[in-house]
Amino acid sequence: MRILGENDRLPQGSTVATIGMFDGVHLGHATLVDFLNRQAAAHGKQSLVITFTRHPRQVLHPDPFFKLIMPLHDKLQHIEALGPDLLLPLDFTPELAGLDSEQFIELLRDRYGVAVLVAGYNHRFGHNRGETFEDYCRHGNNLGVQVVKAPEYLGQYAPVSSTIIRGLIAAGRVVDAMHCMGRPHIIAGKVVHGFHNGRGLGFPTANVGKMDPNVLLPHNGAYAVLAHVHGQRLQGMANIGKRPTLDNGDQLSIEVNLFDFDEDIYGEDITLEFISFLRLEFKMCGLEELKQQLTLDRDNAKRLLNDYLTSKQQ
Repeated sequence: MRILGENDRLPQGSTVATIGMFDGVHLGHATLVDFLNRQAAAHGKQSLVITFTRHPRQVLHPDPFFKLIMPLHDKLQHIEALGPDLLLPLDFTPELAGLDSEQFIELLRDRYGVAVLVAGYNHRFGHNRGETFEDYCRHGNNLGVQVVKAPEYLGQYAPVSSTIIRGLIAAGRVVDAMHCMGRPHIIAGKVVHGFHNGRGLGFPTANVGKMDPNVLLPHNGAYAVLAHVHGQRLQGMANIGKRPTLDNGDQLSIEVNLFDFDEDIYGEDITLEFISFLRLEFKMCGLEELKQQLTLDRDNAKRLLNDYLTSKQQ
């Protein structure tokens, strides 16, 4: 696959393209890109996925509370795995947002050689959001661009959308989000120094910091996770929250207890896959109750992780 720059120009009539944000690169996106690739092969042209480097909401209606499912680098990797010939990360600007759908189709034709435009199921583009697929077809006919609609994803967990997945993750429903994406939700950062309370409880933790601030965190609580660090994949349990039992203030922390692991990993890169929700965070009566709860959490996490890994082998 070739990744294009915005200043690249492609020969007229050389591509079959689709366009979208592709946040989360979920099973609906996989259906869309599979259809795109098959259309390109049928027309004897290259398949082109155009995605945005910034979410339109971040440009048109900035909201510090709006987060993405994954950072741009991960998104491009997951799109690449779907097998298009070409990938164009396009900056979403106010100028681009000001184009109507006909002007946008013309831009795609003239700059990126689009002969066939595959519209995602229920996808809208151009500043006139009230236009229909029939309007897109009419504009395409005027410009010599064929517009076709991709099939709807009709798998077991339909309907699937990035908006739905964001809501699931924000609610802590990481299993449902995983079913929609076809993979676990991931956050990545570095191991940093924390409060160092876990070791005294018998549950030493790695504190995860220096994360991408634009990536969505699951709801506060405890989770069964798979951690990637030092080239190893380790089982563990993570807690997102403010640690009310230990009275460590209002600072949000993400801590992971890695099972059967006791190496010094401060400063190392770490990636967490969220496999299952364990429980909400709540204040306990004291350290003894906390230790009992952590023991129960660890047992539950090991069981859930074993079930997950066994299912992946089948």
